[in-house]
Amino acid sequence: MTLPLLKLVAGIGALSGVVRAQFPPTPEGLTVLESHIEEGIRITYKESDLCETTEGVRSYSGYVHLPAGSLEDLGVRNQSYEINTFFWFFESRKDPENAPLSIWMNGGPGSSSMLGLLRENGPCFVHSDSNSTYLNEWSWNNEVNMLYLDQPVQVGLSYDTLTNVTVSSYTDSEGVEIADFSTGVPEQNNTFYVGTYGSQNRNMTTQGTENSARALWHFAQVWFQEFPGYKPNDNRVSIATESYGGRYGPAFAAYFQEQNERILNGTWDEQGQTHLLHLDTLLIINGCIDRLVQWPGYPMMAYNNSYGIKAINESRYEEVLDNLYSQDGCLAQIEECRNLSLLYDPTNQGYNTSVNSVCQAAESFCSETIRDPYFDTDLNYYDVSAPGAASFPPPWYGGWLNQPHVQRGLGVPLNWTQSNSAVSQAFRGIGDYPRPGWKEDLAYLLEEGIKVTLVYGDRDYACNWYGGELLSLAINYTNTSAFASAGYAPVIVNDTYIGGQVRQHGNLSFTRVYQAGHEVPAYQPETAYKIFQRALFNFDIATGYVSTTQNADYATKGPADTFNITNEPVTLPGSQCYVLDKDQCTAEQWESVEDGSALVREWIVVDANTTGLFPDLVGNGTGNGTVRPTPTQSIPVEATGAAVRRLSAGSWRLVGIEVGAVVAARLVGVL
Repeated sequence: MTLPLLKLVAGIGALSGVVRAQFPPTPEGLTVLESHIEEGIRITYKESDLCETTEGVRSYSGYVHLPAGSLEDLGVRNQSYEINTFFWFFESRKDPENAPLSIWMNGGPGSSSMLGLLRENGPCFVHSDSNSTYLNEWSWNNEVNMLYLDQPVQVGLSYDTLTNVTVSSYTDSEGVEIADFSTGVPEQNNTFYVGTYGSQNRNMTTQGTENSARALWHFAQVWFQEFPGYKPNDNRVSIATESYGGRYGPAFAAYFQEQNERILNGTWDEQGQTHLLHLDTLLIINGCIDRLVQWPGYPMMAYNNSYGIKAINESRYEEVLDNLYSQDGCLAQIEECRNLSLLYDPTNQGYNTSVNSVCQAAESFCSETIRDPYFDTDLNYYDVSAPGAASFPPPWYGGWLNQPHVQRGLGVPLNWTQSNSAVSQAFRGIGDYPRPGWKEDLAYLLEEGIKVTLVYGDRDYACNWYGGELLSLAINYTNTSAFASAGYAPVIVNDTYIGGQVRQHGNLSFTRVYQAGHEVPAYQPETAYKIFQRALFNFDIATGYVSTTQNADYATKGPADTFNITNEPVTLPGSQCYVLDKDQCTAEQWESVEDGSALVREWIVVDANTTGLFPDLVGNGTGNGTVRPTPTQSIPVEATGAAVRRLSAGSWRLVGIEVGAVVAARLVGVL
């Protein structure tokens, strides 16, 4: 039995497919595998026909379920919560049995990797109807098996305990609240939704990057040994990540490699947890890796970037520099955080509250005085050439992931969200951002023979290329001097296009990608694809023709820097207000959504611009009557203390609500 459609708030007007009362259908057709590694661990999954529609190419979505206490043997304290980690695996379109594998993770902390999958580098992108997809010719699974993960727990489609919630995006009352619907369900509109998420408890997720590394390693031990859909001849594993992944990538890869060493030398012999993960490449896109090294890049990007855009004036620039370098300024506070961390919390697991407070205070001061002056102007955080309410990359995947047929196809029991504030708060609470170690992890990986590929779009402010270049030069390893001595060479993408400039020596490369914001593959799909391919298959980043296996000391030749290379910003498509992503709307547009005067079609506010951009979709405001799949029977969830169970058909009571269009959380937590 399905719950009746909710009556919409008066004044919203005629809506076409905006507020849909459809709780995620009860997952069906799942294969359940009980783990042989540890009692209580399970894998549940199903073969999917969503997104990747290339004939003969298989994909699987599902979960690895780790019970409470699973991470205690890895030194993670107080794991009183389940970890149900969502994965979506895509076979390589070419020879999957002999293709390597790459894990993809977005950052945040707290951001879903469905962002990367569905608008950066995955097999498909979503049409503006938020209901259908089309293939991506530059998908990274063309020749590589791709594993997309929502982590840490509570991010995206991963969860600890299923929980009924309300979601508000009103200007004066934003947020997610735990809800009790036993006495009724509130009315919904374009700024207020109900649905099912994880617990939203910041204590029920892994606290910080290092604890998350241990959780992911445990996931990997289970998945690589027991998931039947992946049995390769090529056992190379790479990690590709972005943004806050500048911490994830180094920490996770280093922890994996350290565990490999323990397994090999016999100091780690836990039954079922001795699978070697043969690490090959760590690729980081616009990564915020080391605050001490990268903070100086922010005033450079704001005041004197390669596009001639000045977000701050000279006096503001001087003020920022003073806050950066003064005796009690940003860098000095980070030094104090790191000194205390090395003394009292050397594993960076957040177990010393005094260290946590000092590191958190340092991050707050630096953010307010070094980063935030940029916001004096209405420029986009992720693209200096765009206005604050930019509509690129497109947001359509947010609606698609909450369509009933997509939820059913993926076999997920909760609504999807882009960003999870509980996870972000957990990381901020231990002062994870400015802590030491991730730059040193890169050095360790390079010494171990693992390739490190750094890629930075040169229009991004959030984790900008100036700081990225400083970071690349600060990695202290055997070939530091040789890398610094290498010049920049053009990245030859095809016969007619140069995609950027790269400095490379052996296994380390740093690439500045032209005309790209934070999500490089969305802006420059072919360039990003070529860099990814060349890195994983051991060719030089500049041309793709020189084998770095046969030429271990390969080095690019050219100028020592690229500061003299400037570009004019490319005009982006016209903007649109998509009500599932408030940040894509101007203040005036959002005011009309809040007061009910906006006409909305398929989550798009109808105005002169969107009528021109999407005439077949919004037309003159009448919509196109997009056909929706018929919902299948669905059962609400019932909270039973720490657990949530589904009631059997015929005995359910109204404790949840069926809704497909839960608002996609804003991207403000993405770094």
